[in-house]
Amino acid sequence: MHFPSPVPVNWIAELIQAKIIGNANNNATGINELHKVENGDLVFVDHPKYYDKCINSDASFIIINKETTVPEGKALLVVENPFEAYCKIVNHFRPFEPAAKMLNDTAIIGEGSFIYPSAFIGNHVSIGKNCTIHPHVSIMDHTVIGDNVIIQSGTVIGSDAFYYNTKKDREIWYKKMPSCGRVVIEDDVEIGANCTIDRGVSHDTLIGKGTRFDNMIHIGHDTIVGKNCLIAANVVVAGVVTIEDGVTIWGGVIVNKTLTIGKNAILLGRTGVVGNIEGDKTYWGVPAQEANAVKRDLIWIKRIPLLWEKVMASK
Repeated sequence: MHFPSPVPVNWIAELIQAKIIGNANNNATGINELHKVENGDLVFVDHPKYYDKCINSDASFIIINKETTVPEGKALLVVENPFEAYCKIVNHFRPFEPAAKMLNDTAIIGEGSFIYPSAFIGNHVSIGKNCTIHPHVSIMDHTVIGDNVIIQSGTVIGSDAFYYNTKKDREIWYKKMPSCGRVVIEDDVEIGANCTIDRGVSHDTLIGKGTRFDNMIHIGHDTIVGKNCLIAANVVVAGVVTIEDGVTIWGGVIVNKTLTIGKNAILLGRTGVVGNIEGDKTYWGVPAQEANAVKRDLIWIKRIPLLWEKVMASK
């Protein structure tokens, strides 16, 4: 999430009651999670496993629960509970805003766009020109939709990320991280019925220009779907996935988190993707493998009984 304008790190330190180590005279431009962090961002870390990775990331300001050395030009904001400090910053800059109308006054609707009755358009939503939003669609706060977009009935755009801070030494193990990211849908996208697209935790979930979704598809937080992708029904994509341009995903595919699917890849139905896969190839199976190799394996498996009979006959 980018702040409305750069914020002095001293002011942030006062807000969260932090001790500053390092560069105390700079401005933060936003707050982000480690997967998506950029220069100028704040990020938090509360586990020794991730200290070095976080401190040496692109983040300029690190909210941390330990005093340690910091690279030149960066600053540590030392607090007892970095997660609670992160939540306080998010809730300050993006507080909960109740909505009393189905079409909220802060929404911007482009010329030629039609919103069916019973569709909900939240706070600070932007919808471009010549879009069609069908009945019972929910477009949640801060979503950005381009021109010529079609969204079918029952779809939810911008629901909260399924993302929790986990600690086993407290009464509530899973504490919700507030979602301050957005969903951004580019021009000429079509989204089918009963799809769900989660907003980013602190960055954007992006659906690229010309992409087509069938029904009942789930896209997790901070995922990037490229341009001109085709995704069939019942596909589930976890968080922080990058699907490059021109990818085709057929029905029932499941994609694990934090991986990349290469440009123009084809995933046949019921494939399970557990790691990065190259573009310009066709995949099938669990885990995903090149489809021709899987088909050859199946042919050999079917031959096993015959081969076994020959072995027994030769004894």
